[in-house]
Amino acid sequence: MDYKNITIAGSGVLGYQIAFQTAFHGFHVTVYDINDEALEKAKAKFSDLGEAYKKDLNATQQQIDRTSQNLSYTTDLAEAVKDADLLIEAVPENPAIKTDFYKKLAKVAPEKTVFATNSSTLLPSQFAEATGRPSKFLALHFANTIWIHNTAEIMGHAQTDPKVFDDVLAFAKAIGMLALPLHKEQPGYILNSLLVPLLSAATRLLVTEVADPQTIDKTWMKATGAPTGPFGILDIVGIMTAYNIDKIAAEKTQDELKIKTVNYLKENYIDKNKLGVSTGEGFYKYPNPAYKDPDFLK
Repeated sequence: MDYKNITIAGSGVLGYQIAFQTAFHGFHVTVYDINDEALEKAKAKFSDLGEAYKKDLNATQQQIDRTSQNLSYTTDLAEAVKDADLLIEAVPENPAIKTDFYKKLAKVAPEKTVFATNSSTLLPSQFAEATGRPSKFLALHFANTIWIHNTAEIMGHAQTDPKVFDDVLAFAKAIGMLALPLHKEQPGYILNSLLVPLLSAATRLLVTEVADPQTIDKTWMKATGAPTGPFGILDIVGIMTAYNIDKIAAEKTQDELKIKTVNYLKENYIDKNKLGVSTGEGFYKYPNPAYKDPDFLK
């Protein structure tokens, strides 16, 4: 793996974190987004990230300054990828937007550039043709707060070149990730294949009035030793995310319980702006949720 120049396309929730983490580990990173406003927002978030790295990783000010020097910004796609060894796409999770992006990218990227999607719900084979270079395309999926929850799930599709797969695996390790190879395409990768059923089961227990959120979380935490229960996790992930996933499932299946779940979340949480950690309240109140109380499991 001889990657030096990395381009991150999209500076939203995960894009800016991937950019900062990559720059922190010494790579030259170009951040691309569709307008200057988006890039200015990213720059503001980078200063917060610098503080988080100092607190959580004991990073020095010198390391943060060097990270900033490794970052550059542009709204011109051709300019963004002209020297790129690897482009990581973190544009909105919408098939039409991603397809359009890859078609534009294919016209301007150099022959050497490997493309990776950070999509968490869409499969790389859906976009392989649009990239114009299916053998140099795969998925590289990060979890939120990547400097702490430093997982990188690497998933190719049927046409991905094994050498490209191995190079991206090596790159993930080089930016401080726990590199997790998947040997075939799987919606939700490993993490969400395990997590989504847990969260769905917890929500079902709540909506069918079997138990309340705190009791369900206590059960999971005490019995498994997990630091957080499913409702604590939902607050971190964002209740709106769970609501959107359930809404799509409800519309597709017309399943009565799914419809009931969607209505329950809407009335009790979404409509009241109780979206989780981001709004200061969800199933718990923040910054000091009850499940972090030393007496919670007594």
